[in-house]
Amino acid sequence: MGRGKIVIKRIDNSTSRQVTFSKRRNGLLKKARELSILCDAEVGLIIFSSTGRLYDYASTSMKSVIDRYNKLKEEHHQLLNPASEVKFWQREAASLRQQLQYVQECNRQLMGQELSGLNVKDLQNLENTLEMSLKGIRMKKEQLFTEEIKELNRKGNLVHQENIELFKKVDVFRKENAELQKKVYGAKEVNETNKSSHPSHNMGNGYDIHAAIHLQLSQPQPQSNDAQAKAMKLG
Repeated sequence: MGRGKIVIKRIDNSTSRQVTFSKRRNGLLKKARELSILCDAEVGLIIFSSTGRLYDYASTSMKSVIDRYNKLKEEHHQLLNPASEVKFWQREAASLRQQLQYVQECNRQLMGQELSGLNVKDLQNLENTLEMSLKGIRMKKEQLFTEEIKELNRKGNLVHQENIELFKKVDVFRKENAELQKKVYGAKEVNETNKSSHPSHNMGNGYDIHAAIHLQLSQPQPQSNDAQAKAMKLG
């Protein structure tokens, strides 16, 4: 079963009220600490119990939180006046220019320029900053190289698998080609064997019995006179 809805009103029983205060105070302090860590917020919490005891929490220091609160509260009231609003934006512009100048100076120092005004401690801090930056850059570079090598290995494995598949297909085609050649040459040998097992029949005098015989009729020649005389005598 779920918890019943608690009515938000003053607890009459002093013991229950003290127990509830202790539990919710600890929960509120825990939430304030988590909010400052997770969201990088500047948090200040002040709690006074019914007995007058003080409980507080500040992510930086309570004094800086209160000073910041008073400053922003004052600026908020000044924004209601146009002249105060102009002064406020002038101060903001001056602050931004100062921050920009500081960033540019740090950038030049990181590039090895304008180091004459730095002492040994400042130079040591600058060196440590550069070493940390270089370490981070190398780690990022190594990470990119590692990811690129993994990607190349993955592509190489894919190409290798494709090569294996193509080799299998080529082997199948080679076997099919060998089978076809075997069938073709086998049929040709059978035909040649059949031709050699039925030789042509020749006559004993060297004439082929299957050779075509060409006959030619000649014109009758007239008989001579001697032949006619012989025929008369025979008659």
